[in-house]
Amino acid sequence: MNQAHSPAELRIRGVGKRFGEVVALDRVSLEVARGELLTILGPSGSGKTTLLKVVAGFEAPDGGSVEVGGADITALPPARRDIGMVFQNYALFPHMSVAANVAFPLEMRGVARAEAARRVAEALAMVELSGYEARLPRQLSGGQQQRVALARAIVFKPRLLLLDEPFGALDRKLRETMQLEVRRLQRRLGLTTIFITHDQEEALVLSDRIAVMDKGAIQQVAGTTEIYERPANAFVAAFVGESNLFRGTMRAPGMVALDDGRTLQVASDRPAGASVGVLMRPERFDAEGANAFDGRVVEAVYLGTGFKLRIACDDGRELVVRLPARGTLPAPGSTMRVAIAPDAVHVF
Repeated sequence: MNQAHSPAELRIRGVGKRFGEVVALDRVSLEVARGELLTILGPSGSGKTTLLKVVAGFEAPDGGSVEVGGADITALPPARRDIGMVFQNYALFPHMSVAANVAFPLEMRGVARAEAARRVAEALAMVELSGYEARLPRQLSGGQQQRVALARAIVFKPRLLLLDEPFGALDRKLRETMQLEVRRLQRRLGLTTIFITHDQEEALVLSDRIAVMDKGAIQQVAGTTEIYERPANAFVAAFVGESNLFRGTMRAPGMVALDDGRTLQVASDRPAGASVGVLMRPERFDAEGANAFDGRVVEAVYLGTGFKLRIACDDGRELVVRLPARGTLPAPGSTMRVAIAPDAVHVF
């Protein structure tokens, strides 16, 4: 789906929130297109869950507004917002069956019993839990409980789906399975979705776009490739993926001098004198290239498909480098040369 040509289903305008002296949200503005899955990614305390709670109606903002489908819902109580939500702890009713848990939002909306039963069966089929209707939550695995929570969130066909770190309690393999299932279901239903996580890999797998947050503010909103390859600032570069980060000054368009005087050829037309950050992703290094570094291997790890190396360069800097697994793993203490092409060096 092309978000650039899709109308915004969710508009957050200048939302602020303080808890005492702590600024949890600093005039946040964000738009989510109809049918888009946008992930809000950030460390603990960045404001991402507070923003989700404001959208859901569990927290009232100090200023700004929230619109869904063009209607201002800022003052509406959660039950009237037509929003489905899935929490990390599932929040299932332990004394109620799977079917009763999923039917609960329909009962609250006065849906007739026969229609509710049809929708519950449909929702459980979507999450591959047909036949589990009579079980209690304690009789289910963690992944099955999460599927029940997801079915409950979509059974009433909400305008917006919010997922607050829903896979944090699952083991890695199950988490990866659930990520793909949620993505498949979200696309099938065309649900406008906000996904909250601190896991950068999860964000890259799931998202149409990613909004990176820190200290109550959005640092960058972009597609997954742009967030990774062209981060807007040092925080995004360091938080999303492994990075080799340095400061420098543009000596001329296409040439940057790092703070220690080392010059690099770069694919940037920024003017001479501009103060810049320089990012080199570990996997963008090769054996040959315009910008070569000689050094000594400090640490070497075999990762199956490649080698991860920490190299102490002769010029005093340290680089983290990932290379394809060819031949034997370089031994610590051995010397080697690595290089990176100008268009693989990102300047911001």
